[in-house]
Amino acid sequence: MRVLKVFWHFLAVVGLGLTAAAVWFFQQGIGTQTPPTALEATVAGAARRAMIPAADRARRNPEKPTDATLREGLEHWADHCATCHGNDGSGLTQIGQGLYPRAPDMRQSPTQTLTDGELFYIIENGVKLTGMPAWRDGTPEGEVASWHLVQFIRHLPMLTDAELAEMEDFNPRGMAEWRSLEEERRFLSGAVPAPPSVPSAPHKHKGPSK
Repeated sequence: MRVLKVFWHFLAVVGLGLTAAAVWFFQQGIGTQTPPTALEATVAGAARRAMIPAADRARRNPEKPTDATLREGLEHWADHCATCHGNDGSGLTQIGQGLYPRAPDMRQSPTQTLTDGELFYIIENGVKLTGMPAWRDGTPEGEVASWHLVQFIRHLPMLTDAELAEMEDFNPRGMAEWRSLEEERRFLSGAVPAPPSVPSAPHKHKGPSK
C-alpha cells in the first residue's frame, strides 16, 4: 500500500507539472516574435543531442578537405543556406530572425562543438519543430554535398571579406533582380547603347506679379 501511495503522489506531481507547463505554453500564444527562454533552449539542445543516434554522432567526415571541396561547400551554402543563416553564418537575416527558435549563429560554440556526424545528420534529416529542413535526396552525390557543407561550417569563423563578397553571386535572386543584372551586364559589354541623356529644362524665374 505504501508503494502504491507513493506512486499516486508521484503521478499527481507529474500531472501538476504538465498542467502548469501547458498553461504557460498557451499563454505564450502562437507568435514567433518572443525568442525561446534559456530553459527551452537548454532542453531543446539536450533533446536534439539525445535523439541523434550514437553511431551517427561518431561519424567522421569522409571527404578530405581541399580548396575545391571548401569551394563547393561555400557555393552550396550561399545558394541553399544563406537565406536563413546569412552568408557569414550569423543568422541575422529577415527569415532567420523570424523563426522560432531563431536561426543560430553558427560561428559560435553551440554549433562548432557539434561533431561532424551531428552536423551531417542535421543537414540530412532536418530538425523537427524548427525551420531547419531535411536536405537528404537519397543519392551519394547528395551525401557528398552535405559533407562539404560540414567542412564549410567549420570554416565559417574564418571567412574573409573576399569570400563574403564572392558568395553574393551565388545567393538566390528574384526575377526583377536578375533582369536588372542582365541589363547592366549587356550595357557594360556594349551590347546595348547607353540611354540617351535628357537635357534639363532651363530654369526660369518668374517675373514680378502685376
